[in-house]
Formats: sequence, structure tokens, C-alpha cells
Amino acid sequence: MVSNFHLPPVGFGPGSQPEDDDAQLEYMQLPSGMRTYSAHTPDVDDPSTVTPALKTLADIAHACVGSAKGGMASFDLSHLDTENRALIAETMGQGEVSLKIRGIPALRVQESVFAGVWMIAGVGIDKIEVGPIPSAALSRAFEPCRKAEGKTHPRGAGVVNAPALMAELEEKSGSFMGGEPHVVNLTLLPHTEEDLVWMDAALGEGAVTILSRGYGNCRITATALPHVWRVQFFNSMDTLILDTFEVTTMPEVAIAASEDLIDSGERILEVLEAIR
Repeated sequence: MVSNFHLPPVGFGPGSQPEDDDAQLEYMQLPSGMRTYSAHTPDVDDPSTVTPALKTLADIAHACVGSAKGGMASFDLSHLDTENRALIAETMGQGEVSLKIRGIPALRVQESVFAGVWMIAGVGIDKIEVGPIPSAALSRAFEPCRKAEGKTHPRGAGVVNAPALMAELEEKSGSFMGGEPHVVNLTLLPHTEEDLVWMDAALGEGAVTILSRGYGNCRITATALPHVWRVQFFNSMDTLILDTFEVTTMPEVAIAASEDLIDSGERILEVLEAIR
């Protein structure tokens, strides 16, 4: 008897492959949906009719360089007529990051396709800010939208590790003076659902919520405890894959880097050259 060791391996040899020469191999579908920059040049028949918009865009491009060195610039768009305002909107497009800032005035913020160039709208507000992150997202982040109950919040059954985590966050919040963020990774720590509910009430909710879209989503929420953010990453199937608290001024994932701001300025100038 011939042992199995000597038999041809299954899936090889004559008859194991398609006989049709035109047969197409079927590959597993790769991840998709990543937003990437693609150049778009608005169609302008007569550039002389949109001179205010072109000047504003040029000023924004130059401001990107200054903001890359730590500055911040703001441009009021409310004085522009419909045609000029439409040109700026078309040029800016929509990037990966959006913000909701509660309070008075409530603000809607949308990053343009140029990283670090932010479109900001609210009652009586229509402007563009250039910088790593909009100024209101820093100054108003921890204004309580829902107050923090703190570590004295009543503990129900099932609350096990949350009080220890809360004590750690309160200590790091009170001693934070800038510098490297302190991260508490809930994904790697044992906790119950009741722990998360208790933490949510104890920390409260601040005024700023940020959504960054790429492969999947990153949701960033300010708590009502100064310098403490909830940062959650979801994959393309909307499954939570990383859940953290960060004690920092602003989570790095939401910030436009200096290199991005310089690149944004160069790309805006390229669009202007194409229009003119």
C-alpha cells in the first residue's frame, strides 16, 4: 500500500485549475473609501469678476506658511457676494475632519481639502481659519455641555475598575502643564459595561466633538474635565477597535501638521495659477 505521504497534494495537477483560458481570478476585495486629495480647478470664465475671492485665496495660501510656524489667521467671508463666495466654497471642498462646537455661538467646522484650512459657520459667522486646529476648539473644549459628576457619582452594581481610572485621570488633569499626552487605553484594560457608563457620567461632556474620516472613523469628544479627551477609532465596518482617554491639549490625530500646512499653501497657489 502506498502511504498518504506519497500521494499528490490536493489542489495540484491536471483538473485542479480552470480550463477556460479567459477565466478571471477572483481576489478578496481590498479596503476602500480612503479620502485622498485630488486637484480641482474651478471653472472661471472671467477672473476679473472674482477678484476679491482670488485675493482672499492668495492671502490664505500665504497664511498657511505663517501658521506652520505656530501662528493662526482668520478671514471673514461675510462681505463677499454670491459669486465670490461660491468660488471659495468650490475651491475649498471638504476634507477629512469636521467639528461640532456647542455653546454660544454654536459652530460647525469643516476642514477643507487643504489640511489646516478650516471653514467655520454659525449664526452671524462665516469665516476661514488657518492653523493646526480652530482656535474655538481649544478655548471652548471643556465648557460643560453635560456637567461632570466626579468621583463621588453613585456606583451601581458592576462598577469595578472605573473609580481607579477616574482617580488617575483627575490627577493627570490637575497636573497637566503641556507636553506629552497621558493615555489610558481602555482596549487593553479590564472593565465592565457598567464601568464605562459610570465613567461617562463622572467625566461629563465638553463642548467639542471631532470626527476624522479615513480608513474608518476616529471620534474625539472633549469631557468636562479639563484636558481629558475620549478618543475612539472605528474600522471600515464601524467596529470599535481602539478606545482611549487622552490627557492633552488636543489629540494629535485632529491636528494639521506643519508640513501639511506648508503643502496646503503650495497647492492653493497652484489652483490660483490655473484659474488666472
